[in-house]
Amino acid sequence: MQKTINLFYKFLEIVLVVLLAGMALMVFVNVVMRYTMNSGINVSEEMSRFFFVWLTFVGAVIAFREHGHMGIETFVMLLSRRARIFCMMISNIVIFAVSAIFFWGTWKQSGINASMHAPVTGLSMIWVYGIGLFTGAGICLIALERIVRIATGRVKEEEIAAFAGENLTVEQLSERS
Repeated sequence: MQKTINLFYKFLEIVLVVLLAGMALMVFVNVVMRYTMNSGINVSEEMSRFFFVWLTFVGAVIAFREHGHMGIETFVMLLSRRARIFCMMISNIVIFAVSAIFFWGTWKQSGINASMHAPVTGLSMIWVYGIGLFTGAGICLIALERIVRIATGRVKEEEIAAFAGENLTVEQLSERS
C-alpha cells in the first residue's frame, strides 16, 4: 500500500514539473513574440495563469505530506516529547477542519464555477477552481492519517523531530531513545 502511495506522490511531482515547464515555456514564447512580432498568444497567457493555480494547489498537498509548510518551530523545539505530540495532534485536527471547510466550500461553489467559462479558452472555470477539491481532500486525508497514527501511538520519532523543525540523523535519534 505504501508503495502505491509513494508512486502517487511521485506522479504528482512529475505533474508539478510538467506544469512548471509548460508555464515557463508559454510565458517565454509570449515574451519573445511580444518583443519580436508585437503580438502574443492569448491562450498561453490564460493557460499559464491556470497552470500556476494548479501548481500551487498540487504543491500544497505535497508540501504538507513532507512537513514543508511553515510552523512555529522555535516554540515547539522547547517542548518535551509529550508536549510535541500534543501540539502535533492539535495542529493536525485544526488542519483537518480547515481543509474540510475548504473542500466543502469548493464543492458548494462547483456548480457556479462549472457554469462560468474562461474568456479566451472557453474552458469551464471548474477546471481552475475545482483543484480545491483535490487539495482539500488530499490534505484532509493526510491529516486524518496522522491523527490516527498519533492517537494509536504509532507516530515515529523522525516525524516528531520534523514537526519541531529538527533535521536529525538516525544516530542522533537513536541517542535520544
